[in-house]
Amino acid sequence: MKPAAAVTTHTVDFQPRPAPRPTVTPTGRVPRVARLLALAHKVDAMIRAGELRDLAHAAKVMGLTRARVTQVMNLLLLAPEIQEAILEMPPVTKGRDTVTERALRRIVAEPDWERQTGMWCSLAGDRAQPPTTRPGAPQETGSRRRTAGRDRRSA
Repeated sequence: MKPAAAVTTHTVDFQPRPAPRPTVTPTGRVPRVARLLALAHKVDAMIRAGELRDLAHAAKVMGLTRARVTQVMNLLLLAPEIQEAILEMPPVTKGRDTVTERALRRIVAEPDWERQTGMWCSLAGDRAQPPTTRPGAPQETGSRRRTAGRDRRSA
């Protein structure tokens, strides 16, 4: 005679699973010049907060030469409208960046913001026009000159 088989009961839930979330693929990358400008603002904030002593200390911490840190930090000398346009540039989806830090060096060397804006429009064309002034935003004059020892040509 065979022994009686053990009976096991299982409860199975046949509810449909939620559909898997579609994976979001990046639609491009942030332009390098925008990342460098953001880095310059971050380093500036860290120096002001006392987290970094000076640009030489920043260069050592980041593993860059002092000359390269100076090139990046010089992006802060651009007119605010140009900085805003750079930070609002659309992602790069293919090919090379339309505006490079190297191409901006000529503009950075110009102390007059109005002239900088003209040079920027020539460089960037329709791809990255400086934004128009928003209603209610404080008005800045484009002829303000930097005084941090950058105006070598006036001597």
